[in-house]
Amino acid sequence: MKQQSLGLGSSSKRTRKREFLDEMQRVVPWGDLVSLIAPYMPEGRRGRPPFCIEAMLRIHFMQQWFTLSDPAMEEALHDVPLFRDFAGLGGWDERLPDESTILRFRHVLEEHKLAPQILATINELLEAKGLLLRAGTVVDATLIAAPSSTKNAGHARDPEMHQSKKGNQWYFGMKAHIGVDADSGLVHTVRGTAGNVNDVVEAASLLHGQEIDAFGDAGYQGAAKRPDAKADVRWHIAMRPGKRAALKEDEPLDVLIDELERVKASIRAKVEHPFRVIKRQAGQTVGSTEMSAPEMAQCGGISRKSGPQATHQTSLSETLCVRHSMSTRSMNATQDEDHRSGGQAGTAAIFSRAAGAAHPRAGNASRA
Repeated sequence: MKQQSLGLGSSSKRTRKREFLDEMQRVVPWGDLVSLIAPYMPEGRRGRPPFCIEAMLRIHFMQQWFTLSDPAMEEALHDVPLFRDFAGLGGWDERLPDESTILRFRHVLEEHKLAPQILATINELLEAKGLLLRAGTVVDATLIAAPSSTKNAGHARDPEMHQSKKGNQWYFGMKAHIGVDADSGLVHTVRGTAGNVNDVVEAASLLHGQEIDAFGDAGYQGAAKRPDAKADVRWHIAMRPGKRAALKEDEPLDVLIDELERVKASIRAKVEHPFRVIKRQAGQTVGSTEMSAPEMAQCGGISRKSGPQATHQTSLSETLCVRHSMSTRSMNATQDEDHRSGGQAGTAAIFSRAAGAAHPRAGNASRA
């Protein structure tokens, strides 16, 4: 009979999870984020000794990256040595956080609204490295589904959610509104509202104030005429689909107009990637529908709850801060070069095409 090993040996295979976590080890500004959170953590003078803040933060991030609930995260720490190593809990006899400890850490982040501050901290680093240009902003919104059933303890729907109609179909939930840098695609502003809030209502609140140009789809028609519109911002809004369909291919002026619409669409495409992360990687699809063919094309061929009932109850800005680190592959060269020079410009990889964590809460807002 073959003798069973103690399981202390580690595999030498460079799996995708290992590569990803190694990448996050390099590019996430752990020291800055720990300094941000530390003042709000309990001192731990009573009861069991507290876990290291950085270890809990890494566990929290892994929950979002790999879509794990609190019990699932606890089990993963016991089952997956790679996760323990990343959290700095690699000792085989070391105490591991249980699900209630993981839950309490997340509640601290929520209670003190640290997710918007995390996004602001990251944006400051990106701007200092010259990766956030702020000359233009692309705005957009997406529906995030919420449970519409009343079969719960309160026998009522989430009061922060609302029904909304898209096309000929009704949805119940919230809207995630984001503003991204028109050049880099990095997210700088996030807001969550009820699903019935019109896109154009939030247009001005998605600007950081330093823009010259702003871009939006046809849902933002009239944004420049609203009372809260900024006078020094030029809005470039997409033509309504019906009007664009009426353009004639044999009319030179119509051909130019259509070409202009294509240019505007190519700029607006940058805002779709954060939504791809939320809907595909975080699993927050609107009902059971799939993305349309144009949306899939804009997201590279792969087709930000909502409120208190969300599984992880983290804010939308956390989603965009943490979850979108999946897009780091597109900036590997930049990361490696910066890592060799000792800097942290590679942090931008976390927010490549977005500033990417798990489920939004209505009413949360954050901006750099």
